[in-house]
Amino acid sequence: MVEMNFKVDAFEGPLDLLLHLIGQLEVDIYDIPMAEITDQYMEFVHTMQEMELDVASEYLVMAATLLAIKSKMLLPKQELEIDYDTLEEEEDPRDALVEKLMEYKRFKEAAKELKEKEAERSFYFSKPPMDLAEYDDGTKVAELDVSLNDMLSAFNKMLRRKKLNKPLHTRITTQEISIDERMDSVLGKLHQQVNHRLRFDELFEEQTKEQLVVTFLALLELMKRKLVEVEQSESFADLYVQGKGEELS
Repeated sequence: MVEMNFKVDAFEGPLDLLLHLIGQLEVDIYDIPMAEITDQYMEFVHTMQEMELDVASEYLVMAATLLAIKSKMLLPKQELEIDYDTLEEEEDPRDALVEKLMEYKRFKEAAKELKEKEAERSFYFSKPPMDLAEYDDGTKVAELDVSLNDMLSAFNKMLRRKKLNKPLHTRITTQEISIDERMDSVLGKLHQQVNHRLRFDELFEEQTKEQLVVTFLALLELMKRKLVEVEQSESFADLYVQGKGEELS
């Protein structure tokens, strides 16, 4: 028998120990020599007991399992008259054990890979944020005060309100208004205001459903080009569209 030196803490459970024994014997995991593996496994359990170490119940359960499989494989097969028409492959008593071992091996390899990635990542260091105050010339960067979600929410509320007050209808017409034309129309409405400012829903008055959508897309494009900005004084308050740029001067 091969002499073995075990370190108790080195194994995370009975399956880990079995994988170690199989690797040490250099045998095929799908064709485990149960007699030899069981003997070596039992030697390990006995060694733990002789050292007066607490043997976890899972090790004892696996020992009983191995002994049961070994016994089944040592039993002489009865010679029976075989009906080859109904012959089925006899189940190998090791199959369930092999399946558990393979599943454990996959998890163990995955854990090893993750640990290697963790070790690799430990060599990367993040640079702390720099103080860029000395480069600040006081110029404010234009930012939208309202998010796209706020815009969509306001647009949906306006559609529901219009539908309740007067059902929206679609008119079949050959004249289509492009987004560029609607952008000019929105800028024109803002230009007519003293402070170039309109409440959001005032831009959508007297329009069909298709025109409402085109106006909304035109407004988004104007915001993207920083020709207008949409503001809100506080949460749930009305949105206001404010004109910007030379087009309104």
